[in-house]
Amino acid sequence: MFEKTPAFSGFSVDDIPAARAFYGDVLGVRLTERNGMLLLHLAGDAGTTRDTLVYPKPDHVPAAFTILNFRVGDVDAAVDALVDKGVTFQVSDWTDERGVQRRYGPPIAWFTDPAGNVLSVIQE
Repeated sequence: MFEKTPAFSGFSVDDIPAARAFYGDVLGVRLTERNGMLLLHLAGDAGTTRDTLVYPKPDHVPAAFTILNFRVGDVDAAVDALVDKGVTFQVSDWTDERGVQRRYGPPIAWFTDPAGNVLSVIQE
């Protein structure tokens, strides 16, 4: 039924201006604002763009899983660049002191947006 229907994902936040500043200014994602919501214009494969909707929800509860993964060539360089912009990475028993998991699969580091949603940078 939907095999040829364009689709997009979305997630909620509790503060659109804070999300706009974080995704646009801190992460450098191209975005547009329309009808009180944000559209993140994320890079896709082969030069395409994938839009992700960010919508306000007054009773927002952060997702208990990673909602967005950014593929990077060097996870350590990405962590350094984001730390320089004030981003804090999650450190746990399964990450190193910088918050990078290196034991299973590719190196990956997790951080949160202002609404508490979990994001990651993952090395290709």
